[in-house]
Amino acid sequence: MDTKYIKMAMEYRNLIDVLMSDKEFADVVLYDGEVVNVITREVYKADIAIKGEYIALVGDCRDLIGPDTLVIDVRGKYLSPGFIDSHMHFESSMLTITEFSRLSIPSGTTTLVADPHEIGNALGAVGMKAMADEIDSVPNKVKLVVPALTPDCPDLETAGVDITSKDMEDLLNYKHIIGIGELQGFSNVKHVYRNTPEIVTDLVASTMYARSKGMVVDGNAPELFGNELAAHIISTGGRCSCHETTTKEEAMEKLRQGVYLFMREGSTQKNMAECIRAVTEEGMDSRRCILATDDMVAADLETLGHMNEIVRRTIRQGVDPVEAIQMVTINPATYFGLDHVGVLAPGKAADVVVIDDLNEMTVDGVFIDGKLVASKGELLIDLPKYTYPPEVKNSVRIDPITEKDLQIEAEGTTARVRCIEVIPDQNLTGKLEETVKVHNGVAEPDVSTDTLGIACVERYGRTGNIGKAFVKGFGMRDGAFAESVGHDTHNIMVVGTNYRDMTLAVNQVIEMGGGLAIANRGRVLGEMRLPVGGLITDELTGHEVSEKIAELERIVDEELGCKIHAPFMHLSFLALSTSPIWKITDKGLVDVNNFEILSPVIE
Repeated sequence: MDTKYIKMAMEYRNLIDVLMSDKEFADVVLYDGEVVNVITREVYKADIAIKGEYIALVGDCRDLIGPDTLVIDVRGKYLSPGFIDSHMHFESSMLTITEFSRLSIPSGTTTLVADPHEIGNALGAVGMKAMADEIDSVPNKVKLVVPALTPDCPDLETAGVDITSKDMEDLLNYKHIIGIGELQGFSNVKHVYRNTPEIVTDLVASTMYARSKGMVVDGNAPELFGNELAAHIISTGGRCSCHETTTKEEAMEKLRQGVYLFMREGSTQKNMAECIRAVTEEGMDSRRCILATDDMVAADLETLGHMNEIVRRTIRQGVDPVEAIQMVTINPATYFGLDHVGVLAPGKAADVVVIDDLNEMTVDGVFIDGKLVASKGELLIDLPKYTYPPEVKNSVRIDPITEKDLQIEAEGTTARVRCIEVIPDQNLTGKLEETVKVHNGVAEPDVSTDTLGIACVERYGRTGNIGKAFVKGFGMRDGAFAESVGHDTHNIMVVGTNYRDMTLAVNQVIEMGGGLAIANRGRVLGEMRLPVGGLITDELTGHEVSEKIAELERIVDEELGCKIHAPFMHLSFLALSTSPIWKITDKGLVDVNNFEILSPVIE
């Protein structure tokens, strides 16, 4: 028998001794609290007795108190299972797992399910396995669901490494990996089926292998209904989630079809308030409703909190507090098959959140595996800094570019051009047309109409592609900024008011080997290195990243005049070729709905 199970058998035998003998006692008793029972959706007075890493009893625990038992008086406080973030990307925070955990544990998050789709696109299996290796260093419970396909749209973009069904046996048998992540390769169901049917075949091979191992498969079904939604569900093995729902009508359709509705509420994508209307207005059952962040930046983790903040927002939409807590505890634990978390009951992991105010979700203390790890917003345990191995660095493998590489050629004195329309707080975009001036055969950005240049530069040295177009919505008056973060293939994204500064910003990112850079009037104004896959820094703490991003955003705001908040994250999602309507990749301006590359200039 595996030593893991031998250890668990001994621990469970010890739990029985605590309950049945008069010689063994609890290590910790949380005395006279208000227990949030997410199984029955009720709150009542009870104690919680903890022995080792597990809960021994929820109820009257006075007989389990011995001479060495630590009794903690929690009268007037609420005791909840530890919170679960069911869909998130460490890469979007630009933090290592260790630093993300440092910021999120004090607000009650004890379990994270992450999709390393980003580092998978950049580095393939080596990057995802390196991330799985880091999990051994943190106290919270972290699980990974890996991509079955990179890039998501092979005909429309270039990733650093291609992943297909041939990689699944290796990945799905690696530690801490519990299934397949968001199935973006079959999000645009109609066009993928018609134009690249081989992708459907390959994805189904991957998902069936995962299902044969009892693993989860996450869906990704933006704006899908009817036959297309059904086809997407079937491609996952008939049971999936979706975190891309943006309307009440979508939410209702997906719940009716058995989809687990991951209601996203992150730093820039906020869909919970619309999705929850299926429950608050239509009275639909919330057992398959789950709260998730998808993408959350370090500053928000520090200043707002993590899942407690998302629960707080959900309560403000008219949801009962206990029902909202179910959406970050028992509901996701049921979906993922995480049997030891998500509820407060005998034999479960002693992951407990002590809450002062149930409506405001103010977290007083956090226990993980029976140990008090955070109190009043402060982490009480040491998390050593984690450094990634050399093989996941140096992912930018191209030479510097020139201004000519970014310029868009056009004839005449003016040109009619296509523009991506940025929609704040969404990864969906619109499509617009605008007229710009043409100088010496080059279509120029026009600050007066907020028509800026945008480009996506392939950074892995595989093709030399540079996609070019225009974009509206940033409101910049000067300069440019660039980053090696561009969902999901993570080529270098740049937006700017002129080609000179755009080129300078891109070349600074190349010189750093990945990161963020701001340029204006021929000078680099700010930068931050992201050495791990061009996505994550292992050189800074979470707090330092928060401060650095705040500084860079201040420069983009004050020096460049950018009017959109979280500008780097908004820019990164303009490369998401599976999300409607227009996006940009290294291959050009993508019409997502019609699965084709468009010319930036209207002929």
